[in-house]
Amino acid sequence: MNVLNLLFTKDGLIYQIARNKSILEEKSYFVTEESPENFIADELEKVLIKQRFDEISVVSALNHFTLMPEGFSEHEAGFDLIAFNAPVDKEKEELMLSINRKYKVQFYYTFPKNYYRKIKDLAIPVHFNFSGEKFLNSIHTKNNKEIHINLYHNQCEFLAIDNKQIILYNNLDVNSEVDFLYFIMFTLSKIGFGINDTNFFAYGETTENETFLSELQKFVKHLKIVYDNIPNKNFILNQVG
Repeated sequence: MNVLNLLFTKDGLIYQIARNKSILEEKSYFVTEESPENFIADELEKVLIKQRFDEISVVSALNHFTLMPEGFSEHEAGFDLIAFNAPVDKEKEELMLSINRKYKVQFYYTFPKNYYRKIKDLAIPVHFNFSGEKFLNSIHTKNNKEIHINLYHNQCEFLAIDNKQIILYNNLDVNSEVDFLYFIMFTLSKIGFGINDTNFFAYGETTENETFLSELQKFVKHLKIVYDNIPNKNFILNQVG
């Protein structure tokens, strides 16, 4: 079975072609100042016609989302709830729902309609998911105060958990190590997590964000790098757990 895995970030597209447990191909595209206007959409089109796929798995890490308790059913309010966190355009964005039963929460998120249609037009089985749900599903927690950080290219997800209960989830653009360190320290003070009694766990693009992690290590007592994304091995879509 040939499976196409797609991960969309705020400025990029990462794809992986897998056959059973073997990775056949993996590549990343990131927008730069020189990139043409429809760069990601054009690259997506090329990926989709590379070969005949049996199945597609799509994960969105785009930070248009809101977090609600599991069972919230006023789906028509999804766009309005997301609008508290980020600007939304109903004409250009598809409203999606992703449920995490492990922590009894659900994410409303939007996905660009032009990407959605290109993928659906292939008329093969496709599974859409939000990166926050996938991240939650992959972590192992204990009865402690924990911060879980999933690092991407210029972006990260941030989870605060206390006694296996979600205190906070956010999906941030990371423009500088200083900004993110400030955000972490500010957040810890607001939610009552002490630096010395909080366990930090890092995942994802840890090598790319080595400077940030080394700076973080100067301030926190307990930091564990759970895994690093190694090409064709620990791909960000195949999180451990």
